[in-house]
Amino acid sequence: MRRPTIKDVAERAQVSLKTVSRVINDEPGVQARTRERVQQAIAELGYQPDPSARSLRSAQPYALGLVYDNPNPYYVIAVQAGVLSVCRETGYGLQIHPCDSSSPTLAAELIDLVQHSRLAGLVLAPPMSERNELVTELVAHGIRLVRIVSSAADPQDGSACVYVDDRDAAYEITEHLIQLGHTRIGFLWGGKSHGSSWERYKGYEDALHEYGIRLDPALVVEGDYSFDDGFRGARRLLALTDRPTAIFGSNDEIAAGVLAAAKSSGMNVPYDLSIAGFEDSPFSKQSWPALTTAKQATQEIAQHAARRLLQEIREQAPRKPLPNEGFSPELVVRGSTAPPRPKA
Repeated sequence: MRRPTIKDVAERAQVSLKTVSRVINDEPGVQARTRERVQQAIAELGYQPDPSARSLRSAQPYALGLVYDNPNPYYVIAVQAGVLSVCRETGYGLQIHPCDSSSPTLAAELIDLVQHSRLAGLVLAPPMSERNELVTELVAHGIRLVRIVSSAADPQDGSACVYVDDRDAAYEITEHLIQLGHTRIGFLWGGKSHGSSWERYKGYEDALHEYGIRLDPALVVEGDYSFDDGFRGARRLLALTDRPTAIFGSNDEIAAGVLAAAKSSGMNVPYDLSIAGFEDSPFSKQSWPALTTAKQATQEIAQHAARRLLQEIREQAPRKPLPNEGFSPELVVRGSTAPPRPKA
């Protein structure tokens, strides 16, 4: 079956092509009855405007860009799905742009992307979203953008964002381990270029401090948001004379690496070693035992970021700044954590 065209809609609604175009672009001056007839024809035919064609016909671009640099494929897929669902709802196209967040020419690269691809605006995922000098330069070039950032509260820095309270969720995970009886708790960092890594470490540090447990630097290992770094970091911690009884990985991929390291050493999880992750990615439920983690609504967060960007685009000069939205990941307790074995 061929796709319905704008001409099919015009014939069904018995109006001109120009009228259909004005309804699709939500332009004023169309009578309510006519608008309703066109919208009914669109629904009956299942017509979907082609965003690239709309952009060529109009001065207004009808595509968004999603910019990311993240080694965690589950996070990237969830962000893409969230932004794409909003684009489909609103008739916008989506251009996905992976990049190197450390590149000194990143600002020029993104400015060129927006101009040559005729994008209406950008959703910036971490860590680009947390590079203040990059955001400042993009805004100075008139680029509309919304950031996804890790922050315990609204940054209130004048730039639109959706913020995620990773710190409080990391505190909850660490507190859960402490309340089970663990005092030797290892922490495996994600990439230090990500604000979420710092926020999760701060939550871990705050919980230890508030429960009167000394933070042992030997139990903290730097790395990236990857399975391999989780495996390597765990092997390092498990080689300590006074090894940890629990390890908190900054995301589920790291925690999965810890689980593999523990099993390869013949350890019984959770009785010899409790393991916790973060983000609630699909394999956190599928591993054995399933991982205790913090459920982060990544797809929903991305949807809110895309909707906020469309608000920014439509309200060219809002009377007052639109409020930023915040999300709090929730602790999910599964089989990978338990009280430590009593010492012989």
